[in-house]
Amino acid sequence: MKTYRLSPAGRRTTLVLLIGALLIWAFAIWTLRSTLAAAPLDALTIGQIIPALLMIVLIIATPLVVWNLLEEWACEFTPNDDGLRFTSLGIDLTYPWSGMRAIRPIDDDADEPMDELLLDTDYTVAIRNPILRFLHGQAYGRIKLPLYAGLADRDELLNTIREHAGFSEPSANATSSESGALPT
Repeated sequence: MKTYRLSPAGRRTTLVLLIGALLIWAFAIWTLRSTLAAAPLDALTIGQIIPALLMIVLIIATPLVVWNLLEEWACEFTPNDDGLRFTSLGIDLTYPWSGMRAIRPIDDDADEPMDELLLDTDYTVAIRNPILRFLHGQAYGRIKLPLYAGLADRDELLNTIREHAGFSEPSANATSSESGALPT
């Protein structure tokens, strides 16, 4: 069966976002270092503590964003008889067709809309490495899988998923479920 990957335009977009995240991370490290070097720790003012805390949050959160972008960069979706196989950076999961609940649009107003595949259970438990399982779960959530806007032949993949999973065209239940609850 056909394997779907990011298109060249999708890769460029992901690369730009990755460079931006790395620049933000470097800025956060530099700013924190400068803030802490300006005064001894016991003499920091509130005007220095707040930016330092913000920079610490950025220093911790940015590598998680970088992982998400790298996983998107390397992702592959392969429909097969068993389900939709997702592979990326050491992660190899097959989401069974019977375990798919709906395809929900995330942002219809974007130039390149993005959807997510809603699942009936947590399939990340099949990832043996606990670090990869944590990183994949924090990036995507445990019961949904993004179908990126930058995928080559994305509409073809969406139609294949709908056909195998028994979905009709985009359902009213899936689009009205903005609160995060699964459609019934």
